[in-house]
Amino acid sequence: MSNEENTTNVETPGNTENAAKNKIGEIIAGAMKLKESNPKVFFGVIGGVVLLIIIAAMSGGDKKPALPKAMAKNIVVGQKYVIKSANSYDPSSTVRLVAVPGTIAAYDDSEEDELKSACKHLPQGTPVIAKASQDAYGKKDAQIQVQILEGECKDFEGWVLSIDLQ
Repeated sequence: MSNEENTTNVETPGNTENAAKNKIGEIIAGAMKLKESNPKVFFGVIGGVVLLIIIAAMSGGDKKPALPKAMAKNIVVGQKYVIKSANSYDPSSTVRLVAVPGTIAAYDDSEEDELKSACKHLPQGTPVIAKASQDAYGKKDAQIQVQILEGECKDFEGWVLSIDLQ
């Protein structure tokens, strides 16, 4: 076998351009043939395509308002706040206190005995004082260390999300 027999044909840009032109020419010729032989189908297809384009252009674009987002406030260390869950409309829902900032988004309390501790799940309306803050996830003061001011958990400290303070 010679090297000439083992080589493969490499398409040049000119060959692919000519092939594309030939294919387009074949499609146009087929469309013109359909127009001559069966004009109802030809114009029906064109009307269908135009109708789809009009439907696509007219649909969408509704200016629906964005979902409300809980806005983080500027938290001042030493100021008093009240715990309120930004993610719940249920007034009986609780806010989770964690011992270490950053574990708020990753905890799984299905096997913890801490669920029995009332100081880990605070009811809404619990007064607290901000002790420290920490940036997280690219947001300033995303997590706040708080100290509980009243009730059976008075002076207990933990971390909450800043959106849960009001």
